[in-house]
Amino acid sequence: MALSAERLRWLCELTSPRCGDTLVRVSDIPQPGEQPAIDNTEVARVLQQIADMLEFQNENPFKFRSYQMAAETIGSMGTPITDISSRGGVSELQKIPGIGKTISSQIIEIIETGKSPYFEELTKDVPATVLDLRRVSGIGLKTAQLLYREFGIKSLGELKTFAEGGGLASVPGLGEKTVSRVVKSLGRLLEGA
Repeated sequence: MALSAERLRWLCELTSPRCGDTLVRVSDIPQPGEQPAIDNTEVARVLQQIADMLEFQNENPFKFRSYQMAAETIGSMGTPITDISSRGGVSELQKIPGIGKTISSQIIEIIETGKSPYFEELTKDVPATVLDLRRVSGIGLKTAQLLYREFGIKSLGELKTFAEGGGLASVPGLGEKTVSRVVKSLGRLLEGA
């Protein structure tokens, strides 16, 4: 069977930079149309998004901190989370400090599907794009919540339009310097998008 250049490149990325120091199981090679197995970074990213959305929605602080800690733990692990999961599923994942029954079940869903039904459920009421507001320098949690709830700002694009219309001056707690910082930061973020 001949390997395409793309599949060969992917196979080499699984091995060392010299392309050959690590053995790869044939089952690990994605078939045409398949995506490679999910890695720790991606699982951690999804868990962090859940944590951020829970915090934005003023959920129980213990709940969103649990997701934050799980994301940090998985993101810093040397062992692939998929290996741990394949060894023993939910029960094996629960042996990781800070990973309980609920989060371990969600990790399995993320590994199997590449997404989180729980995150999708959380974003039914509040769009995921509101989390981008916090990437803007000068906008913290409370200001992002205020922009969304009081002014209906759901995305960086809407924030830009709002700022261009002078709306930031009407946001409680944003002084002239902060408004200037927000506008500059927003410009940089949208430039890089």
